Amino acid sequence: PVLEASGLELIDVVVGGSQVQVTVDRSGGVDLDALADANRAVSRTLDEMDPFPGKYTLEVSSPGLERRLRTPTHFARAIGEAVTVRTLPDTASARRVRGMVTSADETGFTLEGPEVPDGSMRIAYAQIERARTVFEWGPGPGPDRAAKAERGRRQQERERSRS
Repeated sequence: PVLEASGLELIDVVVGGSQVQVTVDRSGGVDLDALADANRAVSRTLDEMDPFPGKYTLEVSSPGLERRLRTPTHFARAIGEAVTVRTLPDTASARRVRGMVTSADETGFTLEGPEVPDGSMRIAYAQIERARTVFEWGPGPGPDRAAKAERGRRQQERERSRS
């Protein structure tokens, strides 16, 4: 409720040792002012509740370009995005796999792509050790672009030789 009042959604909370990491987001992204406001609001609330003995460090951040996927909602939001998944050691499928999330429901998701065994696989959330989105830079010089560049280079050479 503290974050919702600011129009933010709580994405994740990780407590480890003396550090509390809170991840927030909203439609259109989160700017520095929103993060600062969220930090003050969460800090005030934790000070009132005092849920942790002793001192702790609070970190409030946005999910970033490459974000962890932990809940069915996270996977549903990642439909159409590239992800990398590491499954638990006792899982019969590939231990590490990268592909695009094509569907997600309450029990698992479907991953597709050239690096996925058989091109498509269903992964249950219970099989996941770790998963995150993968930021992909714009397309590199693929075969079509390389061929166009070569044709352009040859065209320039022909024009120079005519002059």
